Amino acid sequence: MLGYFGPAGTFTHQALLTLGEGDGEPFGSVAEALSAVADGRVRAALVPIENSVEGGVSATLDSLATSNGLRIVREVLLAVQFGVYVRPGTGLDDIRRVLTHPHAAAQCRRWLQTNLPQASITEGGSTAAAAAEVADPESRYDAAICAKVAGEMYGLETAAYGIADNDSAITRFVLVGGPGHQPSSPTGADKTTLVAYMREDHSGALLEILEQFASRGVNLSRIESRPTKTTLGSYCFSIDADGHFEDARMAEALMGLKRVCKDVVFLGSYPRADHEPGKLAHGASNAEHQAARSWYESLG
Repeated sequence: MLGYFGPAGTFTHQALLTLGEGDGEPFGSVAEALSAVADGRVRAALVPIENSVEGGVSATLDSLATSNGLRIVREVLLAVQFGVYVRPGTGLDDIRRVLTHPHAAAQCRRWLQTNLPQASITEGGSTAAAAAEVADPESRYDAAICAKVAGEMYGLETAAYGIADNDSAITRFVLVGGPGHQPSSPTGADKTTLVAYMREDHSGALLEILEQFASRGVNLSRIESRPTKTTLGSYCFSIDADGHFEDARMAEALMGLKRVCKDVVFLGSYPRADHEPGKLAHGASNAEHQAARSWYESLG
């Protein structure tokens, strides 16, 4: 069985359903979902990692950085759209208190300021939990901002839909498997995720990390600094790079990182959800690496 960051009715649940493996088991936090994978209670868990509007999901990035062998095995992209859901008989003019998740509130900020200036916005644990709360006739909240699936699940009516300030917002989810998961073979359109820890804080320390990729023609699709939670000013870097760890350029980059970093946490190589192969710089393909190696070996 698969697990996911719940409860039911969230966008993570909606993304999970696209995998065609049933409803799965919801967990109350990203950390709980990943712990269930590590303990063997679920085969893998789906968690959000990045949003095109709000950026990285801190809870996921931090949990993966200390995950002790968990591996990302797949990614899922989901177009995100929000609506205002209310108990039957409630109109937009009646709304004074709105409950939603912080990311939803941020992605609908301009719409809320324009259309619900009279309402106070409270941020809670999830959009689905907001819908469940508003469905209670005794709730002090008048409306929830959530996905359509959550509004319908709890019998709410749509007061407005398509309220996101950016109608092309996409959330990226990752399916995380256990330490014993066998990595997929290279497809030519892959992504590798890792966390790099600086050996020490000095001028050019980040440049040393970036040069391991740049000098080998490896493109980075995401890089974010995260506190190591040890001392103030101590950071690690969560990175997505185009390519598979079996690709020659990526293998050399990973080995280079291991030489210059205090630690490197490899989180997996997996197919890109959009199936788009990354553009390779001249000399970065596997064939060009093999040709160079053959030439080198011929020198002896």
